[in-house]
Amino acid sequence: MSLVVFTGAIGLVVAEGNLHPFLAAVALLCIALGAGAAGCINMWYERDLDALMHRTWHRPIPSGRIAGTSALEFGATLAIASVMMMGVAVNWMAAGLLSLAIAFYVFVYTVWLKRRTPWNIVIGGAAGAFPPVIGEAAVTGSVSAASIALFAIIFMWTPPHFWSLALYRSDDYRRAGIPMLPVTAGARATRWQILAYSVLMIPVSMTPWFIGSAGALYGAGAAGLSVIFTCGALAILIRRDEASARWMFRYSIFYLAVLFALLGIDHGFHWS
Repeated sequence: MSLVVFTGAIGLVVAEGNLHPFLAAVALLCIALGAGAAGCINMWYERDLDALMHRTWHRPIPSGRIAGTSALEFGATLAIASVMMMGVAVNWMAAGLLSLAIAFYVFVYTVWLKRRTPWNIVIGGAAGAFPPVIGEAAVTGSVSAASIALFAIIFMWTPPHFWSLALYRSDDYRRAGIPMLPVTAGARATRWQILAYSVLMIPVSMTPWFIGSAGALYGAGAAGLSVIFTCGALAILIRRDEASARWMFRYSIFYLAVLFALLGIDHGFHWS
């Protein structure tokens, strides 16, 4: 959730144009509400699976603190309110992208993919990649190559991020019958997939620099961070232990946060 809002904020910052600070705050609020809505509906739909997993059994619905119908009503209300507020207060392009992100997460990822295919994270990762595109659209009313590059970074980052978690939580996913890659293809195949995506992250993360939407500070930082990311993936492959997977999962969060922070800092230097 924090990364969703933060990457959306960076989309606002690096967009070519200006947006009144109050409207920028409204846009970020709408992104946060939309993400919360998607998560809320996801937890309603997956309440049976959450009750079977150690990682999620304590969530509000399976633990009995909130009724399922109340969660669904709340999530639907947040979804509608966030899209309408974005459209009325900011612009309808951003509102349309926000509604697409919510719908993709709920219907494509949660309902269609997650229980059916080990590639749920690969395709479903698109939902989490929308925030910087929505942020730019809030400022410009359009989508550019720069925001598509940011979308690609998050899209490619998502599989190694979640597969690292799935490696040391595979028993949870197996118990719930969720076809995550370690469950269906095994740990060895998952480690190779993590490495493959991590190697691809090096050129993908540097795309903003390649296309001229970011400067040398970002380019150098992205290269260094991505090399460490790949080293983490190699450690998972070579050591084959839980500690390496846990380190990779934690580092992946740090990696994306710092990568986008560098983009914002670089943009500030560029326009100073």
